[in-house]
Amino acid sequence: MVDPVASAVDGVAFPAGGDGRRSTSATGRAVFADCVRNVDADIAAQIEHTSDWRGGYIGPLRDISLASALQASAALAVSRDGLASAHRRFVFVRRGEQLPLWEAMRRWTDPHFGSVSVQGIIEREAELTLPYRGRRLFGDDLRRQISTWVDTGIAEPGFAGAIELVVANPDWLDLRDVDIAVLGAGAELAPTRSLLRWGAHVHAVDLPRPELWQRLIATTRATAGRLRIPVALDASGQPPFVVGGNVHPDDDATVAAHAGADLLRDTPELLTWLREIDRPFTLGTYAYADGAAHVLLSMAADALITELAAGRDDLTLAFLATPTDVFMVPLAAVEESRRRWESRGISGLLQSPLRLMRQFEPNYPRTYTADDGTVFGINDSLVPQQGPNYALAKRLQRWRALVARADGTTVSLNLAPATRTNSVLKNRALAAAYAGAGRFGVEVFDPATTTTLMAALLVHDLRNPGAAAQPTTALANPMDLFAQAANHGGLWRAAYAPRSVLGVAALLGMFDRRA
Repeated sequence: MVDPVASAVDGVAFPAGGDGRRSTSATGRAVFADCVRNVDADIAAQIEHTSDWRGGYIGPLRDISLASALQASAALAVSRDGLASAHRRFVFVRRGEQLPLWEAMRRWTDPHFGSVSVQGIIEREAELTLPYRGRRLFGDDLRRQISTWVDTGIAEPGFAGAIELVVANPDWLDLRDVDIAVLGAGAELAPTRSLLRWGAHVHAVDLPRPELWQRLIATTRATAGRLRIPVALDASGQPPFVVGGNVHPDDDATVAAHAGADLLRDTPELLTWLREIDRPFTLGTYAYADGAAHVLLSMAADALITELAAGRDDLTLAFLATPTDVFMVPLAAVEESRRRWESRGISGLLQSPLRLMRQFEPNYPRTYTADDGTVFGINDSLVPQQGPNYALAKRLQRWRALVARADGTTVSLNLAPATRTNSVLKNRALAAAYAGAGRFGVEVFDPATTTTLMAALLVHDLRNPGAAAQPTTALANPMDLFAQAANHGGLWRAAYAPRSVLGVAALLGMFDRRA
């Protein structure tokens, strides 16, 4: 028999099953079954009887999203029950002892990290500028590009409206009054650089990797912002190299060598460190890892959110939604997709035989009507190569966003477009599909463009009292939060169901990359 505690690395961990093994598939299947059980017991039963969860998770996740869209109350019920199930299951392991995650967060509360602050020395950027295809857009050029994305179906009109408000209100970009804790501060899609350029006070959490912190510190020096860095305390309870938290610029390399915290292993101590923030702040979840570790990162972040929210009422949350998920889509997007489907001409006739092999299928074969009379579509852009762990990690964030907003917290959750991140490019099939996506009306963005746009949307959500992020803004369905300012890269308005052209896009992309 496997010892379930000894076999787990210290930190947030999947629960052990009856055989002592920590099965990611069994846990994911159980959490998803639990989330929908009180809304549609048939879907829960289907999930529980799916023996090959990795091969069979896509259909049930689509069904859960549809059930959540049909009734506003269902969206919240699914979210609350999904989070409750996850928190019942995931555990925390330390030095051979296993505890429920919530109990660990309340046991190891002694200060473990001190703080070092790095102040930028460059004048604050006072205008929104966007790096895009080798140019830097601002003013009217930026407005025209935003309009082009809406006109070509890359983004929804609400996205343009939000960005244009930021452009029209440059004072919103003065973030010297904003504190934001960024989990995964060095991640490719984290908004860290933009926030620092606009003068924010960033409380950065990332792994203890000197090269990562050297980069973050150098970035900070070249901005107007301020970076607060966690540094492990020595036996005397002090950072090992500073007095009073002040560091001379020449000591940046030394700071980087001692900086960082592990979100998975130091979760309770990071809670103590975050509680030291004495002003209202935003907690942004941007940490990413491959496979099952991504689920653990989402659970660690959610444990921090749960404990922080229980003790203060000045917390704002920020997340990024992935475009490769299932979404409730407004009728205007459905109608545009169908117009494109009908206008395929001769190519449609040539593609018809391939539909027998589930190729070149329409994006929206049918529409649905919610209990309030809203007609909508379901966009299913799940990508099998990303797997059920990725889906669970992102659903945990969506669930927390909906629950927190319903409970009165401001929540910025914006849909980011497909982006050429390293995690995508190292997957040959996904990299090829992204390279060929343009043939089907989908634009794939560079990381610098995506992070700037998403940071600008975060600013909009913080500054605009009428933003969907604000809990006082009425939404017909809680899931409208994901659609209000979505930049989906064209997936919602494309003629074809994304998976039905994924293989063709990858094949075309392989040729495009070789050309």
